[in-house]
Amino acid sequence: MNRFDDIPEKALGWIHAGKNVALATVVQTWGSAPRRVGSMMAVSSDAEIEGSVSGGCVEGAVAAEALDAISDGLPRMLEYGVSDGDAFAVGLACGGTIRIWLDPVCASGMAVQDLEVIVDRRQARVAVGYQVNTVTGGREVIEPNIFPDRFRLDRSGLQEDGETFVAVHNPPLRMVVVGAVHIAQALVPMARLVGYDPIVVDPREAFATQSRFPGERLILDWPDEALQAIGLDARTAVVLLTHDPKLDDPAIHAALASDVFYIGALGSVRTHAKRRERLRKGGFSDSAIGRIHGPVGLDIGSSGPSEIALSILAEVTAVLRAAQ
Repeated sequence: MNRFDDIPEKALGWIHAGKNVALATVVQTWGSAPRRVGSMMAVSSDAEIEGSVSGGCVEGAVAAEALDAISDGLPRMLEYGVSDGDAFAVGLACGGTIRIWLDPVCASGMAVQDLEVIVDRRQARVAVGYQVNTVTGGREVIEPNIFPDRFRLDRSGLQEDGETFVAVHNPPLRMVVVGAVHIAQALVPMARLVGYDPIVVDPREAFATQSRFPGERLILDWPDEALQAIGLDARTAVVLLTHDPKLDDPAIHAALASDVFYIGALGSVRTHAKRRERLRKGGFSDSAIGRIHGPVGLDIGSSGPSEIALSILAEVTAVLRAAQ
């Protein structure tokens, strides 16, 4: 796993290495802030930092407070407010305020066992939450059914009482790319940079190689079988790039039978029209077929594999955020 949102995993790794850790979580923002509520940063007793809570100099101040929290074992609420004139210096684009809950992982803070449960659930792609009363310090791991709307919207935040913060840990985002083509070579690292776990599927051994996709997960199998083995869910995007009905169509069938949040298929308007007709003959309704974004990607006048990959990632992001 190598994403910007795997902070619980990194924190637990430090603990297993014998280090002490504090976790900082954005619980509220006003004005403009580049990081969402729920964004996390971990600080170790060796002053190592992973993650971000503002994208700017607030991290330095939070890290200093985190070392104090590790030392005294006391959680605390931090608040930073800046004027428009000073905003850039602390990573707030247009000024505003940010509140951060800082919790050491210790007997008087977050329990190691709770962090282990969160990490285990995330690794198993099972949603889990963490609730903390920022006044009393009461904490517990919670199930999604307690706050279903928060989990559906992927939205951490304070409850109406202004004291209880709910951190939502949905399964990490995934992107299954069918077709180990040039566009995929650009798309996969872009997707990883913005927080997806990419998986490349292609039965053609000459295309799906580690030399073309270094360090990535490759599945050399027929797409329908590969997608069934992967297990599709609502935190998964499927992007079809082979431009070959023999490979794309079975993958589309599998994707349409699931609740993936995005399905995109490469091809011209004419190619997509033929695809739609094949799917109708295959028994799919116009409503189901309408879930497919084709031609794939936002129309930004893309030229070349990298720009096409950019347009695809932009569309995937737009669909994800619109649903939230």
